[in-house]
Amino acid sequence: MAAIPEARTCTPAPPVRDLMQSRRSIRRYRPTPVARDLLDTVLEAAVAAPSAHNRQPWRFVVVEATGTKAALADAMGARLRADRVADGDAIASIDADVARSHARLTGAPVLVVVCMTLQDMDRYPDPQRAAAEATMATQSVAMAAQNLMVCAHSLGLASCWMCAPLFCPDTVASVLGLPSDWNPQGIVTLGHPAEAGKPYRRHAPTAVVRFADRPA
Repeated sequence: MAAIPEARTCTPAPPVRDLMQSRRSIRRYRPTPVARDLLDTVLEAAVAAPSAHNRQPWRFVVVEATGTKAALADAMGARLRADRVADGDAIASIDADVARSHARLTGAPVLVVVCMTLQDMDRYPDPQRAAAEATMATQSVAMAAQNLMVCAHSLGLASCWMCAPLFCPDTVASVLGLPSDWNPQGIVTLGHPAEAGKPYRRHAPTAVVRFADRPA
């Protein structure tokens, strides 16, 4: 059994902190392919994430072929268009939205479709605990995606999270031929950056953190 390290101040190493603060959502990529060893490394980082009960409910579909990316973008775009037409939105706005989505999906060298499965999660007869179990799986998958994106940044790659599959999971599953229990949660676009990305704006910790045992 490995020795348990002595308790110490839990301060992230500066390189890790810098990576988290310097990562940006990048939407434009150079056409350079992503080397297989780099792709393997980011996927290894993804599956190193913590998960509820250690059930590891994440699943990943890597899409690199131009034709597959185009098919996925076309199908998702058709669903987006249909939904927005049904909402009564302006056609010009719909056209721009569909074109933007298509460009993002087809312009990245790699798409990593992040999925969740409840196959190995606990089963409960009541809705409340069943919903909690599904949420735990969703949280686990989100942590895996974060690992993937931070690792990609550390390797000089860029990425961006797209939550669009949540609006058309059946469409994504059909195009990619996913197993019935693989529920698409998002797509990470991945590649070598063609832009620096925009500085992010976040609330200061003092605005969002409360210490329960400290006086106000």
